[in-house]
Amino acid sequence: MNGSALLPLLLLLSSLIPALLIFALREPQAVARNCINLTGAVVKLALVAGVLWGVYRGWRFEFAYELLPDVAFSLRIDALAMLFVTLSAVLWLLTTVYAIGYLAGTPNQRRFFGFFSLCVAATVGIALAGNLFTFFLFYELLTLSTYPLVVHRGNRASLQAGRIYLAYTVAGGAVLLVGIAWLYVLVGPVGFVEQGGALRGVSEELYPALRWIFVLLVAGFAVKAALVPLHIWLPMAMVAPAPVSALLHAVAVVKAGAFGIVRVIYDVYGIDLARTLDLGSGLLLVTVATIVYGSLRALQQDDLKRRLAYSTVSQLSYIVLGASILTPAAIVGALVHLVHQGVMKITLFFCAGIFAETLGVHKVSELNGIGRRMPWTMTAFTISGFGMMALPPTAGFISKWYLGLGAVQGGYDWVLFVLLLSGLLNAAYFLPAIYRGWFGRREGEWPHERYQQRLETKASLLVPPLVTAALTLFFGLFAGWVLSPLYWAELIAQLEMGR
Repeated sequence: MNGSALLPLLLLLSSLIPALLIFALREPQAVARNCINLTGAVVKLALVAGVLWGVYRGWRFEFAYELLPDVAFSLRIDALAMLFVTLSAVLWLLTTVYAIGYLAGTPNQRRFFGFFSLCVAATVGIALAGNLFTFFLFYELLTLSTYPLVVHRGNRASLQAGRIYLAYTVAGGAVLLVGIAWLYVLVGPVGFVEQGGALRGVSEELYPALRWIFVLLVAGFAVKAALVPLHIWLPMAMVAPAPVSALLHAVAVVKAGAFGIVRVIYDVYGIDLARTLDLGSGLLLVTVATIVYGSLRALQQDDLKRRLAYSTVSQLSYIVLGASILTPAAIVGALVHLVHQGVMKITLFFCAGIFAETLGVHKVSELNGIGRRMPWTMTAFTISGFGMMALPPTAGFISKWYLGLGAVQGGYDWVLFVLLLSGLLNAAYFLPAIYRGWFGRREGEWPHERYQQRLETKASLLVPPLVTAALTLFFGLFAGWVLSPLYWAELIAQLEMGR
């Protein structure tokens, strides 16, 4: 095995090995557990930095092992994979620091952090998968590894949310498997192919079947991508601890669904075949409905985490929206929003967790005056809230600019109205929370106040949202910087368009 084949395995093992080591520890071994967690996250980040340089130079890394005749376990590093892997590696490190502080002194941390690392390993496997078979293996592993995180608290609400989560995601996986199997029967094993897709040159006699297979594949991925009406599990999963919510919304589950749809459109069907079969039109309508519905539902929520959950339902659909328009700028907008949404949304969930953990504040109506008690946390929340509204110079503005430009390129001028409406709705449910935090009048004491000798909260809780809020500004102000998310999105779009 040469070095180019070893690197994908090392990226995968950098979170899989920590998971296995953590499961082998005893519950009281907190110091060893935290060291393993942080070491794995740092090693992964170092590997990602080295591999990024190689991909930037045009190198490709691939590992393949034939499990059955014509069925291979395949890991491949390309530019699209690295966009997702880099996001997960950076946010995994920050979420690990946050989770260690958030869960300090609570029971069952061995189980939590073991499955936490296993979840990240599954996410990396999804990103590096070189074919649909390997993608499906890690996609199902992600379902199984996140269930214990959703039900971590063990109370009635958590168990109910876990049952609904399993019902939706297992059913989605079954639909996805049917689509993959049908496609295998028609054309054999399907790998991911840049510049044209794996189905390029397929016989026109297969077009009707390929349309139905596309519906099955997208429906399977749409569950985790939380497209309406398959989104019900996501708001209910907000009973999980804040680090889990951050993981679900920014790093792992919902991103895996959106990433799967992107892979199917670009690297399985390819842009030319997708246009020929008119696969984008129906998907575009579903995403538009999801964008508007999610925002309207967010307006109705007083619980802060549920408001953020419905915001995710809306915001995540921007990725699928851009992917379904099939123009160069829209592709860039979709891919760059995959990163930008993750950074902005994880900041918001970090802040929501700090409000709940430090002051016992769980609702928007309870935020009055919290900015005077926690100015740094509220600043991070405000920056990311502005990003979600797509205000310049935040990262969210870059995403919407390219999505709007791509819509015009494709002749979908009416999508601009949808993006404008979405921005207004985002303002309608973020601005009241921000206003209350900074200018609301506080009456009475906080529900509970931990860490009273500190201005804000523990450093392990405060530092991660400050870093991600800074990234929200940095990705907007320096969008043209080489190796920025926008640069990588443009590079991937050029590869997918064959230019």
